[in-house]
Amino acid sequence: MAEKSIMDAQAIRRALTRLSHEIIERNKGVDHVVLAGVKTRGVFIAERLAERIKQIEGQKLNVGEIDITLYRDDVKKKILEPELKETHLPEAVENKTVIIVDDVLYTGRTARAAMEAIMDVGRPERIQLAVLIDRGHRELPIRPDYIGKNVPTSKSENIAVHIEEVDQEDGVFIEE
Repeated sequence: MAEKSIMDAQAIRRALTRLSHEIIERNKGVDHVVLAGVKTRGVFIAERLAERIKQIEGQKLNVGEIDITLYRDDVKKKILEPELKETHLPEAVENKTVIIVDDVLYTGRTARAAMEAIMDVGRPERIQLAVLIDRGHRELPIRPDYIGKNVPTSKSENIAVHIEEVDQEDGVFIEE
């Protein structure tokens, strides 16, 4: 399998810094913002965004974790007994802006499932979507609010996001 690097650790760091500034600007601060990472890599990306926002604004954001396993529309096709993790949001979402954070946006089905998981926990004032990579090929009418990098791909290609906390390195790769 051929692999091509499209983002190194420094490019990821710069993208997350830019996303942090965009989140602060669009929400006029972060007083009512909660970050919710989609397990697994989205959680680590959300934690990094929270750390950058703290450096910029001096305010630490709460970071939650979203498990979309039971909300996937293909769960019955793929897995007879899905492995359940837990959706945990550190505070009530009512009157908050919840920003779903994920590594890659592709068809939009994961983002839809994450929205459903959040709505089962409470009713936020608004939900926004932040992704490190938007690779196109949407099957649902979902558009991210914050994008680290647009990477047009073919359907035969795969995007692999490596995060140091999981993969012992930071990088984004296209695999054929």
